[in-house]
Amino acid sequence: MAESGEGLGTVPEHERILQEIQSTDTACVGPTLRSVYDDQPNAHKKFMEKLDACIRNHDKEIEKMCNFHHQGFVDAITELLKVRTDAEKLKVQVTDTNRRFQDAGKEVIVQTEDIIRCRIQQRNITTVVEKLQLCLPVLEMYSKLKEQMSAKRYYSALKTMEQLENVYFPRVSQYRFCQLMIENLPKLREDIKEISMSDLKDFLESIRKHSDKIGETAMKQAQQQKTFSITLQKQNNVKFGKNMYINDRIPEERNEIELKHGFEEEDENEEEGDEETFENYYRKQRKKQARLVLQPQSNMGYGFPVNRLFDLLFEIRDQYNETLLKKWAGVFRDIFEEDNYSPIPIVSEEEYKVVISKFPFQDPDLEKQPFPKKFPMSQSVPHIYIQVKEFIYASLKFSESLHRSSTEIDDMLRKSTNLLLTRTLSSCLLNLIRKPHIGLTELVQIIINTTHLEQACKYLEDFITNITNISQETVHTTRLYGLSTFKGKVAQTACMSACQHLSTSLMQMLLDSELKQISMGAVQQFNLDVIQCELFASSEPVPGFQGDTLQLAFIDLRQLLDLFMVWDWSTYLADYGQPASKYLRVNPNTALTLLEKMKDTSKKNNIFAQFRKNDRDKQKLIETVVKQLRSLVNGMSQHS
Repeated sequence: MAESGEGLGTVPEHERILQEIQSTDTACVGPTLRSVYDDQPNAHKKFMEKLDACIRNHDKEIEKMCNFHHQGFVDAITELLKVRTDAEKLKVQVTDTNRRFQDAGKEVIVQTEDIIRCRIQQRNITTVVEKLQLCLPVLEMYSKLKEQMSAKRYYSALKTMEQLENVYFPRVSQYRFCQLMIENLPKLREDIKEISMSDLKDFLESIRKHSDKIGETAMKQAQQQKTFSITLQKQNNVKFGKNMYINDRIPEERNEIELKHGFEEEDENEEEGDEETFENYYRKQRKKQARLVLQPQSNMGYGFPVNRLFDLLFEIRDQYNETLLKKWAGVFRDIFEEDNYSPIPIVSEEEYKVVISKFPFQDPDLEKQPFPKKFPMSQSVPHIYIQVKEFIYASLKFSESLHRSSTEIDDMLRKSTNLLLTRTLSSCLLNLIRKPHIGLTELVQIIINTTHLEQACKYLEDFITNITNISQETVHTTRLYGLSTFKGKVAQTACMSACQHLSTSLMQMLLDSELKQISMGAVQQFNLDVIQCELFASSEPVPGFQGDTLQLAFIDLRQLLDLFMVWDWSTYLADYGQPASKYLRVNPNTALTLLEKMKDTSKKNNIFAQFRKNDRDKQKLIETVVKQLRSLVNGMSQHS
């Protein structure tokens, strides 16, 4: 009874434990199961029986559930199997449709890209058209400015410049061509100023030339005006007296008033062009012309014409200049004879100042160098410069007594100085460089001297300007030519001398007595070196040579090397002495010397030559040619 009572008490407890196991988290199962073993010794067996019974109940429920849903599961599997075939067909159709969509999409993408590209081009074209429409008025105005400059409509050109600067350029100032135009405008203004000044000078010169006719016309008009005024004075009453007084004034004064009024109107209209400069220059020149008009003409002594006398004096002047040129030719020759053709050495500041006082040399780098130092030119340069100035003085002494204008005297001096430089000095220099004792070093120094003399021509122009007071900016002013033509000839002579010297040195190198042996390989390398020299000569390093003149400096070497490279001894010996010989410039002594050096090389270097047939044949050929050349040389010595 007791056991049955205990058994009845544990059954609800086991159900509670099973419920906790089913409903709680697995982490709390341990304490729950431990309570089963803690209650009674056999309680766990009963709990296991209860647990087995619970498991069987759950299995039964699961089996019922599976039996209930089994038919539906079978039906679902059957339906899936039926749909499988349709799904595969649908997949194939979807894949095919996707492929066709992709193919069609590629064409659409290409066409879309073309449309995008066309839209971009269309937009760019529109932008360009807009910018061009903005730039075209500027370009048209600038073209108009150029046309006005070409047509010599300078006032209109100045107005166009003003419109460009104030109206058109600000619209397109961000473009580079606009910046170039803006930078060019000051130069155009300066050109207009110079041309206007030149026209003004030509106008004043024309007035001066025709001053007699202008004066005659003015005197006639003044007489007519005076006669007309007297007639009016007789016919009219006193109230016109004031007007008569005005009409009786000197016409020259009226012209001055009208001229002044004209300048005032120009000042109101002209906004550019340095009006004040032109007006002052005009007034100054008119005053000079007025003084010249009051002076007697130079071609009248006591009222008799002296044109023939002046023609004779001009002829004498030309003869005098020729005499001076001959005299200075001797002076130049003496200077060149005394020159050492080396840079001028200076060891102190005093010596430096002495050279600078004689010749206008400017070189900041040379000034900074410590003493001792050297000028680049030789001693003849300052002496030549001083003698050219002396020639100008000598030419001036005769021209001053001819009573010519300053402009004519300036022109005479410049022309005679040009003759001295381009004819006399150049001729002396050409004779100098043709002398046999002038080497490459002297030629280089002569070129340097000529360069400095040519640069000094601008100082000679300033020297003449200071004497005659005629500005170099005058349109008709003669410029000094300098020595540029001669310096082209010096360069040709130097280049030819260098090539000849190189050719002679190379030939001497081959024939040098200290060179005992020479191989065929060395001859081939030597031939390549000569080819480089010939390429240099054919490249026209200095313009002005005719044809192959410079290459002829290497003709002796070329024929000698061709003879050895081709080994054409039969032709050489057969044609020797003939004008049309291919090796006309090959001396037998030279060929023999070189061939003997090659023969010795063949004997010493080719140890096994006696065992090779080709080497033996070559050695025999060399010996044969040597014998023939010796006989030829001996024959020449006997004939001589």
